[in-house]
Amino acid sequence: MLTDRGIADARKVGEALKGVAFDAVYCSPLQRATQTAMEICATIGTGITPQPLDLVKEIDLPLWEEMLRSDVIEKYPEAYQTWKDHPEKFSMTVTDDNGETIERFPVLDLFDRARQFWTEALAKHDGKTIAIVAHNGINRSLIATALKISPCYYPSIQQSNCCINVLKFSGGLADTVQLESLNQLAHLDHPFPTYRKPHKGPRIFLVRHGETQWNRESRFQGQIDIPLNENGKAQGRKAAEFLKDVELDFAVSSPLSRPKETAQFILEHHPGIELTYKDELKEIGHGLWEGKLEAEIMTEYADLLEQWKVKPETVQMPEGENLQQVWDRVKIDWDAIVREYAAGETPRSGIVVAHDAVNKAILCELFELPPEFFWNFKQGNGAVSIIDYPDGADGLPVLQSMNMTSHLSGGVFDQTAAGAL
Repeated sequence: MLTDRGIADARKVGEALKGVAFDAVYCSPLQRATQTAMEICATIGTGITPQPLDLVKEIDLPLWEEMLRSDVIEKYPEAYQTWKDHPEKFSMTVTDDNGETIERFPVLDLFDRARQFWTEALAKHDGKTIAIVAHNGINRSLIATALKISPCYYPSIQQSNCCINVLKFSGGLADTVQLESLNQLAHLDHPFPTYRKPHKGPRIFLVRHGETQWNRESRFQGQIDIPLNENGKAQGRKAAEFLKDVELDFAVSSPLSRPKETAQFILEHHPGIELTYKDELKEIGHGLWEGKLEAEIMTEYADLLEQWKVKPETVQMPEGENLQQVWDRVKIDWDAIVREYAAGETPRSGIVVAHDAVNKAILCELFELPPEFFWNFKQGNGAVSIIDYPDGADGLPVLQSMNMTSHLSGGVFDQTAAGAL
């Protein structure tokens, strides 16, 4: 059963989701999820009844149920290490209902259930909005299968109690799926996920710059140095307020004005932190598209523009870059940042402020996703994402939260202009 804190947090989720027109609410039949769903629906007050569904039950770990983590580590040290380092290879030998011994792969089984849920739910609720109230493991698997993330990155997707995630589907599971936000917590009393200790590597707050007038106009700016507009400056100040109580040890930015200005707003609350610049974090070079409105590009490069929207990895910008070039150069600087601030006796936290395409490349690289997955991750102007390296630079990264924009709009949905890159 939920604790009093759990009930209170569930009601806060309901308050945050008021006004959203849900076609259905699905929940795990396990009582902690069912009770959470009932509290959420009662708070929203739409009359929707949660529908329990076995497909979204939590991961099944029969040999470990009711055991403390410390006891699992002591009794099953090798299995626990595999669970932590290679979840896709983790197995349990159990006895089935017929008395036969079988080897099961809990994470792979969970991913199969997640895919089955999406296949059925997307066909039933095409063009509608649904809510899923479930558990840590199945939520990770639902997000991963939607985004085509490998089971080996199962530990790299954080899910806090009563967090909110937003996924946007363009069709079926085979079509483009965008993660609009991950692990939102602003509706609760703690906007940031827990910082696990001991922590060997850095915590990085990845920020997209505030809005420019060219963002507002959907004019491609690329590497043309366009400053923030007034709304962008306001977004920078709001991001600064959002991060003011975070202890920062370093700050890195693209050298272009729009991320530089955004970083400077944040550092007003962190005197003594020097802002450094990485040229490889510049926005994608759009070449001949830079400075043009989308409507203008359509008249001369209609086919290429449409290709950019549906298969961006295949596009070579006229006299500009392609996404693989962006992936390659961004990876060099990101890896250098992680290694530099993983070194030392204590873990360090800092900001990296960059651009839409650059941030998307970083987020894809966390999961070894190639450029064809460019549209998987949304990055709003002034949005904040959190990436941890709990096991150091060579360990798996953990995407703690992504595209948090509540400090800008106050709601759970990204309302930023975003606009052209």
